[in-house]
Amino acid sequence: MLTDSTIIVRGGGDLATGVIYRLFRAGCRIIVLELENPRSVRRSVSASQAIISGEHIVEGVIFRRSDIGDVPTLSRDVIPVIVDPKGASIEYLNPGFIVDARMLKRDIDSDYDTDYFVVGLGPGFVVGENCDVVIETKRGHSLGKAFYDKGAQAIPDTGVPEQVNGVKGNRVVRAPCTGRISNCAEIGDSLLVGDCIAVVNTEEVLVQVSGVLRGLIQDGIEVSRNEKIADVDPRNIVEYCYTISDKALAIGGGVLESILYSICLKSH
Repeated sequence: MLTDSTIIVRGGGDLATGVIYRLFRAGCRIIVLELENPRSVRRSVSASQAIISGEHIVEGVIFRRSDIGDVPTLSRDVIPVIVDPKGASIEYLNPGFIVDARMLKRDIDSDYDTDYFVVGLGPGFVVGENCDVVIETKRGHSLGKAFYDKGAQAIPDTGVPEQVNGVKGNRVVRAPCTGRISNCAEIGDSLLVGDCIAVVNTEEVLVQVSGVLRGLIQDGIEVSRNEKIADVDPRNIVEYCYTISDKALAIGGGVLESILYSICLKSH
């Protein structure tokens, strides 16, 4: 049964959280593994924010920073988020399924135990090599589609942000240099072209499009030159800052399908 198995989701960014939301609402037991210093930009809708704040709620779903030993004592209404970037706890937790939602896009671990059913999100995953199913994460006709055939993979990463309201690259804000970021704006703020949202070392970060600040990386962390640090939504709808995106939910639907498919195979 779907509700009998533990599902480990590696990564707690906004796309991963859309997947987690779908699985949780379907009755699954979820454990999230994250970095000690999460890099999520859309923090308001990311499970990873629980690592920073201790507890974080996304659309009614509660995420709580936890240790491995806490997992058996938590209510099923609370999703544990554990600092474990290397996946060292996977063997101990013994999940039925692993969803790799780290969105690394390259150099992905391929040494998962064959006992686990692995669902890979996006570029870098190849069915039969480092996952059992790959889910398309690029907007378009195949968004959220699950691919099962050996050798199948997602569309390669282009490095170009997807278009929103006719705006492409300029809506994504990147660090001008390597250094510590100091934020001077907040998620949900309405911005005009040229507004400053942060300072990295001594360099101001100015937005190139008008809209609402949908995402901004955690204040005070070290960022690398050219790293994505913010996301401006030209649609200027503040509600979108605090709700899971259509893209993340579509990907979540593909993951749920693939897990149900695996269960059906085992039952026949």
